[in-house]
Amino acid sequence: MKFTLSWLKEHLETTASLDEIVLALTRIGLEVEGVENPGEKLAAFRVAKVLSAERHPQADKLQVLSVDAGDGPMQVVCGAPNARAGLVGVFGAPGATVPANGMVLKVAEIRGVVSNGMMCSTRELELGDDHDGIIELPDDAPVGTAYPDYAGLTDPVIDVSVTPNKQDCMGVRGIARDLAAGGMGTLRPLADVYRMAAASVAGEGPGPDVRTEDADGCPAFYAQTVAGVTNGASPPWMQAKLKAIGQKPISVLVDITNFVMFDLGRPLHVYDQAKLVGGLVARKARSGESVVALNGKTYALDEGMTVIADDEKVHDIGGIMGGEETGVAETTTDVLIECAYFDPESIARTGQKLLLTSDARTRFERGVDPAFLDEGLAIATWLVLEHCGGTASGVTRAGTPPLGERTISYDPGRAETLGGLAIDPLRQRTILESLGFGVTDSWQVTPPSWRRDVDGSADLVEEVIRIEGIDKVPSTPLPRAAGVARPTATPEQKLERRVRRAAAARGLNEAITWSFLSDAQVAPFRSAGNFEWRVANPISEDLKVMRPSLLPGLLAATERNLKRGAASVRLFEVGRRYLADAERATLGVVLAGDKRARGWQSGKAVAFDAFDAKAEALALLAEAGAPVDNLQVFGEAGETWHPGQSGTLRLGPKTVLASFGMLHPLTLKAFDLDGPVAAVELYLDAIPAKRSAKGEGGFMRPAYAPPALQSVTRDFAFLVSDTLAADALVRAVKGADKAAITAARLFDVFTGTGVEPGMKSLAIEITLQPGDKSFTDADLKIITDKVVAAATKLGAMLRG
Repeated sequence: MKFTLSWLKEHLETTASLDEIVLALTRIGLEVEGVENPGEKLAAFRVAKVLSAERHPQADKLQVLSVDAGDGPMQVVCGAPNARAGLVGVFGAPGATVPANGMVLKVAEIRGVVSNGMMCSTRELELGDDHDGIIELPDDAPVGTAYPDYAGLTDPVIDVSVTPNKQDCMGVRGIARDLAAGGMGTLRPLADVYRMAAASVAGEGPGPDVRTEDADGCPAFYAQTVAGVTNGASPPWMQAKLKAIGQKPISVLVDITNFVMFDLGRPLHVYDQAKLVGGLVARKARSGESVVALNGKTYALDEGMTVIADDEKVHDIGGIMGGEETGVAETTTDVLIECAYFDPESIARTGQKLLLTSDARTRFERGVDPAFLDEGLAIATWLVLEHCGGTASGVTRAGTPPLGERTISYDPGRAETLGGLAIDPLRQRTILESLGFGVTDSWQVTPPSWRRDVDGSADLVEEVIRIEGIDKVPSTPLPRAAGVARPTATPEQKLERRVRRAAAARGLNEAITWSFLSDAQVAPFRSAGNFEWRVANPISEDLKVMRPSLLPGLLAATERNLKRGAASVRLFEVGRRYLADAERATLGVVLAGDKRARGWQSGKAVAFDAFDAKAEALALLAEAGAPVDNLQVFGEAGETWHPGQSGTLRLGPKTVLASFGMLHPLTLKAFDLDGPVAAVELYLDAIPAKRSAKGEGGFMRPAYAPPALQSVTRDFAFLVSDTLAADALVRAVKGADKAAITAARLFDVFTGTGVEPGMKSLAIEITLQPGDKSFTDADLKIITDKVVAAATKLGAMLRG
């Protein structure tokens, strides 16, 4: 919400400085995002008069001007078509910086003629879009005066962040009211701000034909017509206010509605009555209806949306944006002014469905004042009569605004017990009354009609504390028990911390993605075990499904990074999957692009493969405390994964600790990825908790005693069917003698010459650890026989 300091002071009688007002705004909960003085960047530009204009000797389209900016004549070369002797404009001397392009002006030769600065257009000074000629000021503009002072551009613009519950501060008057309550001055009566005569807007004859058939979406629809208006440019003071806050003046009729909206927080709409067929009705849209809005876009409507229509068609998306067909133009002579109340929830749903935002929607979906219909319409009508002329009709009041007066029982002592600040009850009464609350002697408090957010006594405490000053709430340390503090992190939180650190240490970059996904992103991950929850009222159609997997968010992030030139993407995320029975702690990893870049030593670039994913899964599971030596590798991980290039790591046949491998091409296509892409999903909730051994001091690990004798290794090569998983053979070999064999690993796979078709050679290294004495040849022979026997049970044959 933007406004100028002078605009604020039209509602707030104050002697406070800009700095004091800015501090007060933040103190009472209206955070100031910025303060800008538009005149600062134009301080070097002055009002100047063109004394003479001669044709440039070397260019037909240039003129050599003699310009007086208060210091005597200066020669300036100018190409503007409207440059002429006697013109009063804006001059930038050497050393001034042009706001539009940052160019610093200097003395320069243009086609052989020296030019000292420049005469400026509105676009160059960022005061408008006109660049057809230089600025023309009135003849009586004082030459030599700083242009910001002359044009009134030294008025600071304040930009505040308004929280969703402060709908009353979506207008300058609401902000002034809060500042007055905060001790920054006195709120001027609205009648003093708008000095209009009630008789001038009462109107004559019947009001326009308007009605509401949608009591839920549009409970109240007020309207008044003005005949015989002249629609031209709005008055300079109104244009200046709108320009200062970034609004482009359009015409006086449109500018009046915008001004009232920003000044009082009351959106309005003006129709060209000549373009309407019959009366206007607020109703639900019908299937198949559409409307061309003022932004030029066509919107398809559905039965849940509130619209304003005449006897033929829809002309307005109620409370959000008017239609193009009935918009006012220069030829408009008769207008209908609409002042309606729209249900906030209905407005929010419609805006989300249409992906349409507007200043009106921002206010209606927060909740405008339902008691301000008559006054809002009267002010708008008065402004139209003042600046456009014409004759007003009577007012039509269709429907009933939902005033719904509420009374809250309040105990002033709650300011201390709940808010932490003891405040005198009389001071609390003053604060509440200054904010518009009604307070009885028995502390029955009635919120004003513009504060729909106040629902209970806790809200009243918030109002009192924020106005009194949150900075006054004393800092009170929480009580702490004697002794050493107990750890607060749960085992699950500690596990997540460990795997997060481990993933980062392995060169992966942490990502944080949305917990909500679109239907398109979820589709490749639907299966019997991946149930997804749907949000009933999502903030966007693209964020309406709770993720059943962490991979969709990581794949979307991967796609963005690759399209922005990243050669290698290594992302991980620790978060939650949302399944039918519970939220599941999970770690997801995505590897895409180059694992190793091309180089003169390494050759071509190398992409990630399924073995890289498996390596990450095993390393992270080990860090998480999973018994990786006991894990079994099972086949394909599911439809999301590439067949033959994926698998699962399990602790027993049913307990799945991780899925890993390459993702299916159809999965990648859904995220516009060309691939290949490797991925891992670790199911942290499935990892069994570590068991502790009980020692004398409690549950502790036994002391580590290194073996006294050196371990030895032995190699075996087996011929097996090419359908046998190497993991099965390694596990069988390791289990042949659990006392002596401490480790077993595959170190070679061979097919080709010497190996029959349908077979492969697997080479395994085993590590043997002697106990009290070294192995004898007989001991090694016994162990070897056990290894061969275990392998033979799987159909393996020892190679000679």
